[in-house]
Amino acid sequence: MNETPWYALYTKPRHEKKLTDLLVEKGIEAYAPVRKVLKQWSDRKKWVEEPLIRSYCFVRANPDWYYEALNTYGAVRYVWFNGEPAPIPNRQINTLKALMGSDLEVETITHILKPGSLVKVIAGPLIGTTGELVSIAGSKKVIIRIDHLETVVSVSISPLLLEKLPDRKVKTEHEGQKNYKRFW
Repeated sequence: MNETPWYALYTKPRHEKKLTDLLVEKGIEAYAPVRKVLKQWSDRKKWVEEPLIRSYCFVRANPDWYYEALNTYGAVRYVWFNGEPAPIPNRQINTLKALMGSDLEVETITHILKPGSLVKVIAGPLIGTTGELVSIAGSKKVIIRIDHLETVVSVSISPLLLEKLPDRKVKTEHEGQKNYKRFW
């Protein structure tokens, strides 16, 4: 059993597969999980492989290969935790490999959505719509409060179609009226 730890290497944008190939050519064990996605162009559809985790490649690097992997074209830096490169347990990489080898539909969410987050719909018929995320009701349904409509819309879309916008303080009805008298 190989006890050499895995490490996550941060890559240049869109260099995950290329870096993995270069590392394997050097004799360094590397893994970048990819998934098949149906892409739509104006004139055709095509199945393409894209990285499951963008800008990351996993390497099993002993001390002799540690810097060699880092000095490979496309590598930027290792992921660090508490002042040292963060080792990734073998079981996590094995689980990732098992998931990618299965028939399960695997997706990643790179942003953490929480109720109260300001979000924008990035695809589908509501593209461009912004609002406050009220709740996530399962993996395919979110509830968004759309500004100025005084209503809540329950939408059956994947949270993957939402982009988290920078946090802003959402004023409550009472906060906005602190210094004003009601005349009605």
